[in-house]
Amino acid sequence: MRLSPQQIATIKETVQAVAGPNARAIIFGSRLRDDAKGGDLDLLVEADQGIDLLQRARLKMALEAQLALPVDIITRQRGISTTPFQRIALAKGIPL
Repeated sequence: MRLSPQQIATIKETVQAVAGPNARAIIFGSRLRDDAKGGDLDLLVEADQGIDLLQRARLKMALEAQLALPVDIITRQRGISTTPFQRIALAKGIPL
């Protein structure tokens, strides 16, 4: 995974601050591949109550400012059925 321990801590803290203390961040995509270069941070954020558009925008802006990386976020509310894309992210991603 091409993220430092400090970046991982920042992601976890920011996700929980914006989406709630039980929110979980899952990294997927090119940042998981050590042989890849550059790229954005693909993040699935899972929360009990879901995440509205304003929270998602706040989270994206906060992470991009703190990490100096482009961030793409998909969200999932626990207890609601998953979309095919969410299933891929959950299957191939790594929870933080």
